[in-house]
Amino acid sequence: MSSLYTRFVSGALFPLQERLKRHETLHVHRGLEQSQWWPRERLEALQLERLRALLAHAAAHVPYYRDLFAHQGFDPAQVRSTRDLQALPFLAKADIRAHGDRLRADDARGLARFNTGGSSGEPLIFFIGRERVSHDVAAKWRATRWWGVDIGDREIVVWGSPIELGSQDRARQWRDRLMRTELLPAFEMSDDKVDGFIARIRARRPAMLFGYPSAIHHIAQRAQARGQRLDDLGMRVVFVTSERLYDHQREAIGRAFGAPVANGYGGRDAGFIAHECPHGAMHVTAEDIVVEIVDEQGRVQPPGKAGEIVVTHLATRDYPFIRYRTGDVGSLRDGGCACGRGLPVLADLQGRSTDFIVAADGTVMHGLALIYVLRDLPGVAGFKIVQESRELTRVLLVPGPEMSGDAKAAAIASIERGLKARLGEQVTVEVALVDRIPAERSGKFRYVVSKVAAAT
Repeated sequence: MSSLYTRFVSGALFPLQERLKRHETLHVHRGLEQSQWWPRERLEALQLERLRALLAHAAAHVPYYRDLFAHQGFDPAQVRSTRDLQALPFLAKADIRAHGDRLRADDARGLARFNTGGSSGEPLIFFIGRERVSHDVAAKWRATRWWGVDIGDREIVVWGSPIELGSQDRARQWRDRLMRTELLPAFEMSDDKVDGFIARIRARRPAMLFGYPSAIHHIAQRAQARGQRLDDLGMRVVFVTSERLYDHQREAIGRAFGAPVANGYGGRDAGFIAHECPHGAMHVTAEDIVVEIVDEQGRVQPPGKAGEIVVTHLATRDYPFIRYRTGDVGSLRDGGCACGRGLPVLADLQGRSTDFIVAADGTVMHGLALIYVLRDLPGVAGFKIVQESRELTRVLLVPGPEMSGDAKAAAIASIERGLKARLGEQVTVEVALVDRIPAERSGKFRYVVSKVAAAT
């Protein structure tokens, strides 16, 4: 049973905020609350209707897709099934980097610039419109309610994105107080910092915790090492996302906080793809997302067969993501879930994983602290950071064609300064220019690898 204040926030304050932002979150959320119970056939019909609208708009307003459809002889009006997407090529990160401006719809308004390091450390810059934001927020809101919590319940967010951390101005702080959400920066995870996080969590007594599984697992381990209880706070759920959730992390987090752990899969580029329900199924947001599983040759695989996850986000008319290759591996389950929702289920998920790195003085930091040094440098086509020891960190750098001799030297110097500022001035930073970034033995690409055992 939610509190009176929670009902005020979710029913009045948050809707007012979204209207002021000119978002359609409430309207979308009302639809999602109903459609999650539809049978699979009705959901597929909705997907097809929205897919046709997206493709028709792309053909009329997006230069990249106007030319691509003409070249392929593809007519959106002839689309009869989501399977007809297979007539189109995939959208890779390299395509977005090469044709970024031409992917923008000519009638787009209010686009926001975003970037991400990507699964191999390749910087990716793209844009998101209000439609996409509204649908993503509504999908997250629906999944939050699956676990008996709502907007307005006390929440602590353990996060490290500069988008969030850079916007903590006075207005944002007041808004967060009213919404009863609090941000703990996950970049630095020293013992003192984590002890402070534990104290704040105990004082705040949140109904829900949200953040990176690695960071929350780190907090759980530190609390256990100190003999500090966190399972007596009445926490209802711990939401984790942005990295692969390992079984040992789920078990340790759940034990430490005395609450179930709910996984979420997606990203700023691909959107909120799937959320875990209390029955343990990762439900795809089928109203907004078409998921394909493809093999190494790009052939779509049947349910139960693993492959790369490819998504088409149906709420991206302003900047379309059509058949976007995520670089992650998973499969679609053949069958539904005991919860009764008709939403498809994503299984065998192998998402992105970001290591912690350890500074020369022993400070433990999230790997994103180093990623942000590199990913926005102009002319960087790819990178990988390998922390060999506390004294030595190597960087594999793939220069783009626009990076000249002087620009290379400037980029290397900037990388060295940035990493030393975080790891310690005494640390040796070696930058090697390479033609490509090799994959791990598992076949996955990781953009931060630390060989230093964190003191946890």
